[in-house]
Amino acid sequence: MLDYLITSKTRLKLLIKFFSNPKNQGHLRGLAEEFGESTNAIRKELNNLSEAGLLLKEADSNKIEYKANIDHPLFHNLQELINKYLGLDKLLSTVLERMGDVNEVALVGDYAKGLNTGKLQVLITGDDLNEDYLDRLSERIEDLIQKEVEFQIQNSITDPKAFLLYKK
Repeated sequence: MLDYLITSKTRLKLLIKFFSNPKNQGHLRGLAEEFGESTNAIRKELNNLSEAGLLLKEADSNKIEYKANIDHPLFHNLQELINKYLGLDKLLSTVLERMGDVNEVALVGDYAKGLNTGKLQVLITGDDLNEDYLDRLSERIEDLIQKEVEFQIQNSITDPKAFLLYKK
């Protein structure tokens, strides 16, 4: 649905990259390689988003790093919109519904990096978690959000690039 509102595929990729996880950063050539797009297309959209105040620029050696402006008045609205587009809101509510005593839910892998690849990797920590429900939950969520989902239960979330979706 969001791809009908934002017709530039490059802009949508950049919004997903920077607003799905505010820790994400990138520079022009790296983003062009990551998305398989031309540097001109990426530059144009980075300039548009920077001029709107949605992205911040930071000079790093001979590169300019871009990241989301978390102080922008629309930051939380855009992040919520991107999370809904990716199906993270449905995923989280479904996990918390009957999973047991969940302490944390985090996104790792491509989506934590802001790449919309179609495969979500989710880490869950907690006490007395219903692992049988987790097997059934994968199929249910995949139908719901149209993305492949891989769940893992761990004692703690140690991946520094993990994006925390929920914390008790």
